[in-house]
Amino acid sequence: MNTELFVAKRLFSDKENRNQLSRRIIKVALAGIALGLTVMLIAVSIVTGFKKEIRDKVVGFGSHIQIINYDSNFSYETAPISSRQSFLPKLREVENVRTVNAFATKPGIIKTDEYIQGIVLKGVDSTFEWSFFNKHLVDGTLPDFGSSDRSTQVLISANLCKLLRLNVGDPIYMYFINQEEQIPRVRQFKIVGIYNTHLQEFDDLFVICDIRQIRHINDWQTDQVSGFEINVSDFDKIDHTEQLIREQIVQYGVEKGTTLRSITITRKYPQIFDWLSILDMNVWVILILMLLVAGFNMISALLVLILERSAMIGVLKSLGSRNRSLRNIFLYLSAFLVSRGMLWGNLLGLLLMLAQKQFNLITLDPSSYYMEVVPINFSVVNILLLNAGTLLITLAMLILPAMFISRIAPDKSMRFD
Repeated sequence: MNTELFVAKRLFSDKENRNQLSRRIIKVALAGIALGLTVMLIAVSIVTGFKKEIRDKVVGFGSHIQIINYDSNFSYETAPISSRQSFLPKLREVENVRTVNAFATKPGIIKTDEYIQGIVLKGVDSTFEWSFFNKHLVDGTLPDFGSSDRSTQVLISANLCKLLRLNVGDPIYMYFINQEEQIPRVRQFKIVGIYNTHLQEFDDLFVICDIRQIRHINDWQTDQVSGFEINVSDFDKIDHTEQLIREQIVQYGVEKGTTLRSITITRKYPQIFDWLSILDMNVWVILILMLLVAGFNMISALLVLILERSAMIGVLKSLGSRNRSLRNIFLYLSAFLVSRGMLWGNLLGLLLMLAQKQFNLITLDPSSYYMEVVPINFSVVNILLLNAGTLLITLAMLILPAMFISRIAPDKSMRFD
């Protein structure tokens, strides 16, 4: 039988002496722990939710990994490659690869009677995964590229429509310039859908169309594309997956006169992902401050508990209990008290997170934060890690104050009982 744990349980469940000073101080300490854990849960869920939301929007426009012609560099005016690559069947079998789709891009200009705007026309085929744009569709419908003829349907952003005074159903004229051609090529398209991701850098740039239109504009062959977009299941394994894909390209990519390369979305837009990684520093500052507050609150509560139980400590010492055993009693008692505070902190934090998730109580300015509401990311792993870390770090901070027990002399503490 664990004697220290038994004594700590009796002290924790003691219903007497409710008017003791320690009761009030403990309540203050537990309130500090509960509020601290609530703040930590909300801070982590908001920051991880914000990062995930921005990351998903960037990935929605460019996928996780792209395979392109080495000569394309970072330009949207790409050198074509064949869509009949020998490595494609093996590529779809690579671990963590979810989808593989061909794409093509072409820089151009939208011109109306009053306005002009530079854009990038992105071509996709009938196998394209529309879940991202369907989520952010605000008007009209998604384009349908399943017919045998080239489709003139396009999907355009709400911001471009506002700038150019366009609506669903309106025709738009785009101008494209090819190398060694002095006269631009003109194509007419029809707006069938409007999307809005609030990521203005991309909303003002991309117009989605049928990939066959770009082939026709560039005079490409029917099997030529700008490259392949690959979506993965686990973003954290994106670098390892890209390495496996690169091995497949080197082993099976034998198209003459063409050198292929792969690039991850994090390398294509390093400024965005570097900015997102900086947000982690804000979370660590909040976590450290909240843990320090919770720890110092419990230190004060523990010292008061020790002083009020000095007579009991003296009796146990006179009966042969060692200082280490007595320290364990109060550490067990502290663990019970911290757990009670964490319970209320979890309930309050999860309740607030659920309310924001369901009812969008707190809104944001999309022009500044790239989204309309405060995002919440429910992660069981993060919640468990925060609880475990709070408990362990708080108890670790109490080890040194618990050594105060060794300075209590039995004769002096029992004399004033």
